[in-house]
Amino acid sequence: MQVKQAPEGFVRLHDVDPSIVEEIRYATPHNFTGDPVPGYDEPMCVVTRPLADALHRAQQQVTAQGYTLKVYDCYRPQQADDRFVEWAKDVPDQRMKDEFYPGMEKSQLYSGGYIAKDSGHSRGSSVDLTLVRLPVPPQRPYTPGEPLASCAAPVGQRFPDNSVDMGTGFDCFDERAHTDASGVTGEARANRDRLRDVLTSAGLEGYENEWWHFNLPQEPFPDEYFDFPVNSAAFR
Repeated sequence: MQVKQAPEGFVRLHDVDPSIVEEIRYATPHNFTGDPVPGYDEPMCVVTRPLADALHRAQQQVTAQGYTLKVYDCYRPQQADDRFVEWAKDVPDQRMKDEFYPGMEKSQLYSGGYIAKDSGHSRGSSVDLTLVRLPVPPQRPYTPGEPLASCAAPVGQRFPDNSVDMGTGFDCFDERAHTDASGVTGEARANRDRLRDVLTSAGLEGYENEWWHFNLPQEPFPDEYFDFPVNSAAFR
């Protein structure tokens, strides 16, 4: 079967900066749906070239401070966003509630803006990421069916991420995940500020509801939503 090719202007982040850690959650079952998401054929970060260049600039800054960037999600095929919308309507499927949306009803996720039909990720100019201290510690793998802990629980009680403490886990549908949440203080607040300051100085903009989400303001494809797969074959 012929694989749809990535448009000119998209790159694999590894080809621009192989030092940035990639843990593409939607290629695995460890995400709010509980299954690998359609379109993520490989755990690979794909972005537009301007976003890759911005991330490279940010990586140079954080490595000088003893950290590395770690990306969770980059370009997202439109079929993945379509799947998220379908999943949000499938109310009986609550497999991952205890970790990702413990304090919310699943029916509220779409109307509350946590899940959107159209996303900057599908334009290749949004990225979800965090900071990890150097040298990079090992990341414990997720085992499907294991007991789940709230993403909003204190560090040490929620799923162990090898990143620094940001106050919540990634993709946490909770008010504590809001970038300026008042309940997030101390080390977690300092870590959020460090991530924001580095990425904004590299030319990106944050999103108030998710500390991990950043956008490229001057994106090259502002009105297009792509659906080529996250697959090495798309770059041949």
